[in-house]
Amino acid sequence: MADNADIAADLMERRMQAALSSRLSLHIPNPDPECEDCGHEIPQARRDALPWVATCIECQSIREQRGHYGR
Repeated sequence: MADNADIAADLMERRMQAALSSRLSLHIPNPDPECEDCGHEIPQARRDALPWVATCIECQSIREQRGHYGR
């Protein structure tokens, strides 16, 4: 028999999954395979994992170091 902590943990997990699913659906895939910062092609594996991505890994790292996360 589940105790209150187990029930609460299950409820939190379901709500978190629902919130993440709805948030991910807000991201519109980026059809452009080129990085908007450097112009090089974004690797297919990166585009498959993050369809909305607009930068290559190197340029995204630079953005994060500078504190610029948005497009």
